[in-house]
Amino acid sequence: MLNMTKRKLVLSKRGELPKMLRSKKGISPILATLLLIAIAVGAILITYAWVITFTGTQTQQSGAVIALENIRFYASGSTNNRTEIILRNSGSSSAKIVAVYWSSTSLSALAKIGTSEYTMTPTTGVVDALSSITIVIKWGTSGGVITDSTWTSGSTYYFKVVTEAGQYMQFPGKAP
Repeated sequence: MLNMTKRKLVLSKRGELPKMLRSKKGISPILATLLLIAIAVGAILITYAWVITFTGTQTQQSGAVIALENIRFYASGSTNNRTEIILRNSGSSSAKIVAVYWSSTSLSALAKIGTSEYTMTPTTGVVDALSSITIVIKWGTSGGVITDSTWTSGSTYYFKVVTEAGQYMQFPGKAP
């Protein structure tokens, strides 16, 4: 059974409510509604600003999309001493090639080759949106990383190309 006590409202001698009950004030329902609407609009604006900033940053970062278009091993003169790599940028912004790596064993053994060991067309290394760049690797360059003077038919070689923005592409190429 519940034990309920009754509270009596004690009126003053003149029949008024006590001062404590009269002094409590609240906000009107209209003001409360306006306050809730203002908070909701503020939250929406903050979320909108964040989403716009986030999507803008993400689309800028993925503006350059580099892909291997072709790799060709060929001879210059009577020796098999050239490898031509063609990369295509299918993205919406330019990318600059800043480093080329090579290995005859695996992707984990890649070594950066010197700029004297390869040429790029265009020579600036910049591959514009929806265009391509050609990198020609010269085998057996004196003092270079690629000490082999020629590529070997049937062998697989590994390459990595790095852009100024830090994007990279690794790929194998098998000599014919």
